[in-house]
Amino acid sequence: MAESTRRPPPTITPETQFYWASGADGRLRITQCRSCAALIHPPQPVCRYCRSEDLEVGAVSGFATLIGFTVNHRLAVPGLPAPYVVAQVALEEDSRVRLTTNVIGCDPADLVLGQRMEVVFEQTGTAWLPLFRPTDPQSPPVPLPVDPIEPAAVREHVRPMASREKFEDKVALTGIGRSRIGRRLMTDPLTLTLTACRNAVADAGLGLDDIDGLSTYPGSGDFGPFSEGGVTAVESALGIRPTWYNGGAETFGPGGSVIAAMLAVASGLARHVLCFRTVWESSYAEHVRAGTISPSGGITDPWLAPFGAISAAHLLAQTAQRHFRRYGTDRETLGWIALNQRANAALDPSAIYREPLTMDDYLSARPVTTPFGLYDCDVPCDGAVAVIVSARETAADLAQPPVFVEAVGTQIIERLEWDQSTLTHEPQVLGQAAHLWSRTTLRPDDVDVAELYDGFTFNCLSWIEALGFCGIGEAKDFLQGGKNIARDGSLPLNTHGGQLSHGRTHGMGLIHEAITQLRGRAEQRQIPDARVAVVSSGGLTPSGVMLLRADA
Repeated sequence: MAESTRRPPPTITPETQFYWASGADGRLRITQCRSCAALIHPPQPVCRYCRSEDLEVGAVSGFATLIGFTVNHRLAVPGLPAPYVVAQVALEEDSRVRLTTNVIGCDPADLVLGQRMEVVFEQTGTAWLPLFRPTDPQSPPVPLPVDPIEPAAVREHVRPMASREKFEDKVALTGIGRSRIGRRLMTDPLTLTLTACRNAVADAGLGLDDIDGLSTYPGSGDFGPFSEGGVTAVESALGIRPTWYNGGAETFGPGGSVIAAMLAVASGLARHVLCFRTVWESSYAEHVRAGTISPSGGITDPWLAPFGAISAAHLLAQTAQRHFRRYGTDRETLGWIALNQRANAALDPSAIYREPLTMDDYLSARPVTTPFGLYDCDVPCDGAVAVIVSARETAADLAQPPVFVEAVGTQIIERLEWDQSTLTHEPQVLGQAAHLWSRTTLRPDDVDVAELYDGFTFNCLSWIEALGFCGIGEAKDFLQGGKNIARDGSLPLNTHGGQLSHGRTHGMGLIHEAITQLRGRAEQRQIPDARVAVVSSGGLTPSGVMLLRADA
């Protein structure tokens, strides 16, 4: 079959039809609030700023400021052969409105943040896609818009604790387990899941009949290589008959199943909740290549996918670029994270990539989507991880020294839509990090080991700054040379190699490693006297962060 030359059209609804039809007369249209004059995008039935329902659709000038771009080299969609430019522009009438688009009509090497852009339309099917090109003539670049909430001011928006009684004090983490972690294991994902679950139950000294709760992310559904079938599949296989169960993607990041389980245990709905997470991405890709399964999953957001923004990398690369512009960080800054993870993985026999990595290797690796290269991206793999959350009063009777929960951070402060959210840090880390520190008297200096989400190097940088291990914008100096994040540094980071070298287990592997460190069972990579660990899960999507400790 011939390759399609037409890019995939957006999904058009009655509420969005006006936007996708704008190009018929060449005038870009956006929803506007009559009460406060704010522009609203994506379209909503209510103004998020004044909450008025008095809205209308109106034409705007079509001029915008280039606030982000990435040259995609690795990924492609029909009608958009690589390389192509994914970009974000802020409308001149209201810079809070950002459009994901493609830049056309210029050499990508000539693009500069702050350039003035103008809309041009391309028809695909029944939709007119708003693309942008530099205006002619060009005026000097303008400063980028600032976030409505500056990163350093996020803590001012943290809600106070609703009660002095903390649910975290009622739970303990009592068991961990995992399956084999590897590339192309070609093992059924449910088999991987059950192996991890049985290992976690045995690790805690429990039996399957003691388990009265199940919790997972993202649950059942069309998640392709990121699900084993959810609670339904595991309950059907093991016959646990839980009194409480949970499975879904709109939770506190990929490790959010653990925080949800804490709430269930603290409320008395369950005493021992088995939390699990399975990926089988590399085997899934082999099946797709062989034609034995049809591809599914991926980003299908109608505001992103038509422009080839099909990966989190496309959005996060632009955020990294803005961090570079504002704070002076660069690719070498990110490289120290990649090198640190590889050095740690060398000490973990279960890690996928253990061979040495140099800065020259990192900088010369093939580009994925600028500024990200191969080693900025985590390692697709197959594997399952399980964690048991128990009622605190049961912990003393179980097989392993319990790990206690000091605090969690879950509050959403930034906008959830990727391209409307925080400009200079990974979305959904600043709010959750600020929330964490509002629930404890411990502070960043008390942390002995950090297991921070690293789907990409820049995720990790964002968490480091958000959690206060260095100031906002100070990561370049903090990471220089990699000394601070080494195992003997001030903040030992991702001690098993993280997702960049150990394998992409979507946050649960980080929780597994944090518990292993606090138990003192990490062998060659053990951080001496590790008593407090911080572990984050996710970002971009809703995320969560936990502060764990080894003693009561």
